Amino acid sequence: MPVAKPESCDSRVIAHVDMDCFYVQVEQRKQPQLRGLPTAVVQYNEWKGGALIAVSYEARKFGVKRSMRGEEAKEVCPQIQLVQVPVARGKADLNGYRNAGSEVVSILARRGRCERASIDEVYLDLTNAAETMLAENPPQSLETIDEEALKSHILGLNNEDGSDLKENVRKWITRCNADHRDKLLACGILVVAELRMQVLKETDFTCSAGIAHNKMLAKLASGMNKPAQQTAVPFSSVEGLLNTLPIQKMKQLGGKLGTSLQIDMGVNTVGDLLQFPEEKLQERYGINTGTWLWNIARGINGEAVEGRLLPKSHGSGKTFPGPRALKTVSAVKHWLNQLCEELSERLCSDLDKNKRIAHTLTLHARAFKSSDSDSEKKFPSKSCPLRYGTTKIQEDAFNLFQAGLREYIGFYGVKTQGTDYSGWGITSLSVSASKIVPIPSGTCSIAKYFLGQSSSHFSSMQSKASLKTDAMHLSPQGSESDSEVNLPEPKFDFPAEERWIEDTVPGLDLREQKDLSCSLSKKTQDGFTQDISPLLLSGCLEQNQNKQQREFSEDESWFKLENGKQKGKRLKEKVQL
Repeated sequence: MPVAKPESCDSRVIAHVDMDCFYVQVEQRKQPQLRGLPTAVVQYNEWKGGALIAVSYEARKFGVKRSMRGEEAKEVCPQIQLVQVPVARGKADLNGYRNAGSEVVSILARRGRCERASIDEVYLDLTNAAETMLAENPPQSLETIDEEALKSHILGLNNEDGSDLKENVRKWITRCNADHRDKLLACGILVVAELRMQVLKETDFTCSAGIAHNKMLAKLASGMNKPAQQTAVPFSSVEGLLNTLPIQKMKQLGGKLGTSLQIDMGVNTVGDLLQFPEEKLQERYGINTGTWLWNIARGINGEAVEGRLLPKSHGSGKTFPGPRALKTVSAVKHWLNQLCEELSERLCSDLDKNKRIAHTLTLHARAFKSSDSDSEKKFPSKSCPLRYGTTKIQEDAFNLFQAGLREYIGFYGVKTQGTDYSGWGITSLSVSASKIVPIPSGTCSIAKYFLGQSSSHFSSMQSKASLKTDAMHLSPQGSESDSEVNLPEPKFDFPAEERWIEDTVPGLDLREQKDLSCSLSKKTQDGFTQDISPLLLSGCLEQNQNKQQREFSEDESWFKLENGKQKGKRLKEKVQL
């Protein structure tokens, strides 16, 4: 749902930087011989040559489009070079592209607050940089203007008289009689041009950019002139930009809301919204959405650049179109394990490099039912507290899937084990980790995080007893014990540090747990626990453990511990006697 945010200040300078066919550029950097050739990157899928996910501008000239598959692209452009996305665990491995995107972000962040919006796009708040330039070295005082800045497209700048475009841009940037907002925008043009050239120098990647006074307008402008160009939107040109802009081009108006505006209100362009008073839009779409529509028609958007260099979430997913649909629980479990393994690796890397921890695990799926009139019913998304360690994530994701499947199909007739087809199919499957926050400094605080996430696991879901009741409904006889959703057994009340270690490093026996617990309790002069590798604390060592499997179940281990305590207590009493 759109959120109406009024402009806090109309003198901001916001840029949206969008990499040019980024996946292709990453592959061309790895294989320089591809530069200048029609090239496309194809997704892992052998059907008809795979789906195109990025197309170079050289290939686009021949009519190659992203909607095509590899074989179609070759028919249109026989000389096209098709590069397959790297594959890991039977699915596309995008880590190389993510890392390349991080290179770009680190450069852009040098001049202002930076928000990474996706692998290949970034928002920048350059207000402070522009204010500093205007105060210390204003554009009108510059003897020369960088050539890249002179190539800028400035909306509303007429060039119909045939005069030199670069000279007109120079005059606009160096105007002495411009208002403060346009002077700041001129500074933003210079800063963005400099940053784009720095990105090219350090990474070999080209990018395009939009510069305006808010995120909405900057995003619209960045795609207007590509590749390797930039477009600025002065205040005086906002109305002209929006008047003829189809509403589907506006973010959040490409779905049901945009369709309703077209059908119910007769709105086809953003400018058409100007005819309706704010109260009318609020009456039809609610106060918040109505106000948001009223604002965007006037180019008003107060959304702040969040200052985020790292992603808000991590996810791993795969689609299974047509005959590839997953139709058995065992097939779903296999792919969930693959997806969870990738997700766990990324979480461990984030924890190790960035000292961040995720709190929520979510499963999403798309499904169909072959013999049900309610085939449009959506597969419900399910979430639970996230536990670190590949095996734990796999276990919890599978439990979430089972819970969602019961809700999707209904309690009766659902098999949650085995390889038999039960009349349903999964066409898309993904797992994600969200609510990622920095961990406080000090190992003790890290331990508290993991202790908390362990003890509260699945606290928001149904109790184990109720899940057993649900499982009885899975067969008319209620006797199939393997249909139960097996959530982890409740933890017994170990001493806090021992219990945390036992949960996060499950391969350690009781003696090793106590040894590690003792090492955790050693304090430094500052009162903090000595530093221990985040990988150990997170339980990520589970992926490389050489330790033996536990000899006893958790109940048996607890019984032995308690029995030992009782023996010690009785011995102590005898000595006292």
